[in-house]
Amino acid sequence: MFRSSLNGRSVILGLSGGVDSAVAAILLKQAGADVRALHMTNWEDDDGYCTAADDLQDARRVCEQLDIPLHHVNFAREYRDRVFEYFLDEYRRGRTPNPDILCNREIKFGVFRQYAKRLGGELLATGHYARTAEIDGETALLKGADQNKDQSYFLHAVSETALAETVFPLGGLQKDEVRRIAREYGLAVHGKKDSTGICFIGERPFREFLKTYLPASPGRMLTPDGDDVGEHVGLMYYTLGQRQGLGIGGRRDAGDEPWYVVDKRIKENVLVVAQGEHDLLFSDGLDASDASWIGTPPAKLGNFRCTAKVRYRQPDQACTLKENADGLLHVEFDERQRAVTPGQFVVFYDGERCLGGAVIDRLHRSSMAGIDTVRDVGT
Repeated sequence: MFRSSLNGRSVILGLSGGVDSAVAAILLKQAGADVRALHMTNWEDDDGYCTAADDLQDARRVCEQLDIPLHHVNFAREYRDRVFEYFLDEYRRGRTPNPDILCNREIKFGVFRQYAKRLGGELLATGHYARTAEIDGETALLKGADQNKDQSYFLHAVSETALAETVFPLGGLQKDEVRRIAREYGLAVHGKKDSTGICFIGERPFREFLKTYLPASPGRMLTPDGDDVGEHVGLMYYTLGQRQGLGIGGRRDAGDEPWYVVDKRIKENVLVVAQGEHDLLFSDGLDASDASWIGTPPAKLGNFRCTAKVRYRQPDQACTLKENADGLLHVEFDERQRAVTPGQFVVFYDGERCLGGAVIDRLHRSSMAGIDTVRDVGT
């Protein structure tokens, strides 16, 4: 349970309209904070999928029940400029982005935090499942107590300065405890489904959505040996390791093993697919760029031992981290990793502490995979 004593300090809570931030409001009030809620709208297209209007109404009801003032701000322009354009550009490059991480850095802990300061907030609070602690004079980001909900992966690019001024009331709770508290307080959102779509855009048919912004370019699907097995509908719609939606099942000459995407050749507009657990699905290591560190970076990055995740909810993977001569981070895993994806993020940990992360650029695959040992996917 959240046990901090805030003693009348002014806290601006990011209130989404969901159960997590609603319970964060309850816990902040119990801790003695002077709580005000701030709800933001970041996507305005009225296409039947965005839930922004419903979320605002849910936020209003929560504030009425808890007697908390509610402010509303629109950051749709900032979201498009700082997050969505990046999202589209990564897909143009044949990569698979994670806009939620940029959204946290640029919007929730960027312009939103600055707006909260203008409202007079001493601290910012959110409903994230994460914790902070002071370690050796630095503000450290720690995993949330609920391993299934821990969101430190998505927060790794938030600055230490922002984290030092942030409160995470749910960091020590399990999700079922959060819903129980919401039920006990009679909050209508106690059973509201968690959002799983793209940050602020919501759940929607992805291909149709992307097609409205980027022109699709169909091309050939080839095996690693060069056999033509069909046509893809556009490389941007596929990601490494993908199994569903390939449209090549049931080939009589292919056997029963499932097909997977194992490579994307952007210049040739070719999607490479293979059956079963093909060597091309696995990487020994990776190179990453645009590193973000929370606090002091690992000293010189010379064969630094830590663990890493290449996707959300992946168990921590033991690895060695060092900096290449070209400035890229090189990560060598103790065990081969499946479906490492350029454009996604590799995030580093020392036990419970999140150290930071970087954008995956290049994969290192063993020579037995039949391609260069170091390769940019999407070339």
